[in-house]
Amino acid sequence: MKKKILLIATGGTIASKRLEDGLTPLISSKELLQYVPGVEQFCTVDAIQILNIDSTNLQPEYWLDIVEAIKTHYCDYDGFVICHGTDTMAYTAAALSYLIQNSAKPIIITGAQKPIDLDVTDARTNLYDSLLYACHPSAHRVCLVFDGQVIAGTRARKVRSKSYNAFESINYPPLATIHDGRVIQYIHDSNFTSYPAFYETIRPSVFLLKLVPGISPDILSVIAQQYDAIIIESYGVGGIPSDSKRDFLSEIDRLVNMGKIIVMTTQVMHEGSDMNVYAVGHVAKERYGLIESFDMTTEATVTKLMWILGQTDNPQTIKSMFYTTINCDILFQE
Repeated sequence: MKKKILLIATGGTIASKRLEDGLTPLISSKELLQYVPGVEQFCTVDAIQILNIDSTNLQPEYWLDIVEAIKTHYCDYDGFVICHGTDTMAYTAAALSYLIQNSAKPIIITGAQKPIDLDVTDARTNLYDSLLYACHPSAHRVCLVFDGQVIAGTRARKVRSKSYNAFESINYPPLATIHDGRVIQYIHDSNFTSYPAFYETIRPSVFLLKLVPGISPDILSVIAQQYDAIIIESYGVGGIPSDSKRDFLSEIDRLVNMGKIIVMTTQVMHEGSDMNVYAVGHVAKERYGLIESFDMTTEATVTKLMWILGQTDNPQTIKSMFYTTINCDILFQE
């Protein structure tokens, strides 16, 4: 029996046409389906349009619109494919992983580096592969399908700005690959409920600060005026600058006493953080009880904090929820 899939269009390059000012999303959800003949052999597809934007304009509130669309139609379909712009796709994949948890039905996010109406494009293959994978018996939860790779929603990152192999799975193997219409599943999961947990609240009061040599610690007090949580993207395995010229420790002490949430991550893409390696990390973490992202991606760290802050203000609960593995997002747990 054919699977029934809902295509949810949000715009992005895959749905763009070239205008005088550059590529602009204009192709509708139903028009997208016209470019993937053959999918009717293994599924029936309905299409809806909830946004038609360049993903640079994506806002956290739009994630909730996607969640609402999936929740409304969850019982009517066997799987969902979301067409999305690539620039913020990894953030959306991670956010949906927290907002829709333990889904036995696949929620696939895809897009393209070239519009679907061009003669030479990756869009048709990516959309076809996504619909194909949405029908696979081992397909569950939120994941990203791009250039033949199936990546857990919390592990995707855009690593190339123009090439077709734009996304990689960071610190975790791909769930599956797709070649010539054949799915090769590497990782199988069975920990799914009959109906997923949907979350409808999120607090985007999260700031990501990338350390560079010479940055002033005074910036933290400025950020704290508007944000409840600050993620510090440090160097290497992670540390806090404590040189006498620019000492961050006193500012962090003040922010922690104010109740601000401080999370440490690393600018290095692979292998994650480990603040216990060097004194500059160990002292700061032990003294202030900082949360550490370890092997999580920055995209997952940001969106997980936004989701958590939407559920609680309690610092200990925030820490406990952060270290709870969701959709393969963290291997190390405190």
